[in-house]
Amino acid sequence: MKVLFIGLGSIGQRHMRAVKAKFGENVTVFAYRVRDLRKTISSDMSADEGTDFIKKYSVEVFTDLNRALAQSPDVAFICNPTSGHISSCLAVVAAGCDFIVEKPLSHSMDGVDKLISICRSKGIVSLVGFQFRFHPCYRLLKNLIYEGAIGNLLSVRAEIGEYLPGIHKYEDYRCMYAARNDLGGGVILTQIHEIDYLYDLFGLPAGIFAVGGHLSGLEIDVEDVADVLMDVKYKDRILPVSLHMDYIQTPPSRNCRIIGESGKITMDLVGSKVILERTGRDVEIRDVSGFERDRLFVDEIDHFFECVATRKPTIVTLEDGRNSLRIALAVKESMRSGRVVKLNG
Repeated sequence: MKVLFIGLGSIGQRHMRAVKAKFGENVTVFAYRVRDLRKTISSDMSADEGTDFIKKYSVEVFTDLNRALAQSPDVAFICNPTSGHISSCLAVVAAGCDFIVEKPLSHSMDGVDKLISICRSKGIVSLVGFQFRFHPCYRLLKNLIYEGAIGNLLSVRAEIGEYLPGIHKYEDYRCMYAARNDLGGGVILTQIHEIDYLYDLFGLPAGIFAVGGHLSGLEIDVEDVADVLMDVKYKDRILPVSLHMDYIQTPPSRNCRIIGESGKITMDLVGSKVILERTGRDVEIRDVSGFERDRLFVDEIDHFFECVATRKPTIVTLEDGRNSLRIALAVKESMRSGRVVKLNG
């Protein structure tokens, strides 16, 4: 098995650890890199300056993508900044390579439909890196909704808030892709996981209205606060879905509360639990606090390689990535224009 990594920052290193753990000596890893950063980044986002990641994992590094692709990789992990995702995807697909691309799929719609069309024609297996689809809390939440545990749904409120300078402890936050417009940053695209799982649960909204912008004192050139209201049609009923996103909160907050006619469900991803409260019944708490975050990436990679082996579609397709991106870009457009943005199918 030959695996190519495009980008070896924190997410690329996390994926590589999982790949090496899965295949051991039966995998050859190499990387295309622009920056020659050697520090080893741990799961808690701290850096070990004294350990050379490239040497530790015996990675052959290329500074030319064509030379890297000439090594005939079986699969590729695209983990570079968002603005480089589509060009990287097109390059690996031209080489006939299955791939995982980190979220979001891109920072614009340019080239997205072309990529999807080529992948379809070549039978390429691909997965967009929305790893929260594999979280046990999210899977439980999804099952409870589909089972009708709280009856007809009336309202959904999701939130993601995390202090940007604390996300990557090993680097100046002002240099992160998440803080830079030219690299496809901003809280809407960087924290797109919530947009993706809301889309997975309820489909494309008919309309979106958003307010926000760069409201804090953070030294960045992208938005750091967004409040979004989505007009969703769910089971032929109107369902208001709202989402708050920010780069400010500490400690972080990541949750979703769904209110139904006969109760409510709260998913707390920071506390790793789901709380089910139903009229006339005892509160049920499903606690998975022993769940380690790295498990998300292990499960995601296991699923991807199973799909590579069977040639079956992944559970997070390029079409899913395109739709989540459409929602995110509509949020940005609504913030710019001050108007409701319609999404038609």
